[in-house]
Amino acid sequence: MLLIGYGAGLVFSLKTHRRIFNPEPGDLEAIGESWSVKKSVIALAIAGIAVAAMSEILVGSIEETASKLEISEFFIGAIIVAIVGNAAEHWVAVLAARKDQMNLAVNISIGSSAQIALFVAPVLILASHLIGPHPMALVFNGFELAALILSALLASQVTQDGRSNWFEGLQLLAVYVIIAFSFLLA
Repeated sequence: MLLIGYGAGLVFSLKTHRRIFNPEPGDLEAIGESWSVKKSVIALAIAGIAVAAMSEILVGSIEETASKLEISEFFIGAIIVAIVGNAAEHWVAVLAARKDQMNLAVNISIGSSAQIALFVAPVLILASHLIGPHPMALVFNGFELAALILSALLASQVTQDGRSNWFEGLQLLAVYVIIAFSFLLA
């Protein structure tokens, strides 16, 4: 069902409602130069290969790092890996927000989360049936579920009016720090 939801989201954003997600012609000038499709695909392929290599190094060192720093693998996976893995998206969202392109910034932020939840997680679970020693389960404990629900509610609340300010951003960061600290102690 998650993969069907992701596919429907792609159809929605790329086909039936693409005018909502495509920048206006005036916005393109603020973004900067446009790349050709070929240059974009090559840059994306190089970045994908680099991210895959760095991810392998990161995942391979989690267990040792967790024991040396005396922090849980849960915290490293839920907080550190999430920050490092999405650093480029975070940076682009911040740049878009600084240029007062809040639609783009919010779409990057929420789109990234939706992509992980609706595409990456189900694909990993399906792949675990083929390559893992045992199938991976999509099971959350109560604490993780509470964090997911709180995050979804806050994202909805902040984006509902279509406007934002620095104080809302600070409050979101504060909630993230609270959740991260809670995960550290869990």
